[in-house]
Amino acid sequence: MRQARQPFVSFEGDEASGKSLQAQRLATALRERGLEVIAVREPGGTPAGERIREIVLHAREAALTSEAQALLFSAARAQLVAEVIRPGLDRGAVVIADRYFDSTLAYQGGAGGADIEGLRALTRFAVGSTVPDRTFLLDVPLDVIEARSRARSIDRRWDRFEAEKRDFHERLREAYLRLAAAEPWRFVVIRGDRSADEIAAQIRREVDTLLVTPA
Repeated sequence: MRQARQPFVSFEGDEASGKSLQAQRLATALRERGLEVIAVREPGGTPAGERIREIVLHAREAALTSEAQALLFSAARAQLVAEVIRPGLDRGAVVIADRYFDSTLAYQGGAGGADIEGLRALTRFAVGSTVPDRTFLLDVPLDVIEARSRARSIDRRWDRFEAEKRDFHERLREAYLRLAAAEPWRFVVIRGDRSADEIAAQIRREVDTLLVTPA
């Protein structure tokens, strides 16, 4: 009989939603409990993925359609799944992803206008059956997102998605909430305008229900 594996969890949300902080906090908390944790970010996590990250996020001179973005993200994702995520799950690690395929469905699909069914087919091709057990969506009002983005923009590199206008982010939030409503068994929608400690505690409680205790 195949041994039950540890969970694969992903974090989603708009820019400045706090998802990266919460992914890091969860990884730290689980490592302190003696668990092996693999923390990855998208795009990135492999040499190919990091190169793609530079093009997709920071190459200001390179105009990219939503479809081109989706293809690049999916290429990086396929490599990440093959090199890091599946091997980690197979050896019993908890895998925590700061973004995964829901970002493509929300950003390039819901906000960017690319064909959703085409994106779903592309996602199936890239990741196969490697789907998160839980996806934490940090939902934050746009006024809060904008204030946080202004506060952190001084020393940050130009970012393709942080540079988008408010209507893009309105469509993005709506797209994420539609994804969550369609898969309530996988998504946990979290109010992201609370204290970081409150959010982290809620996430840890949820993850505790997924962890496999050694026999």
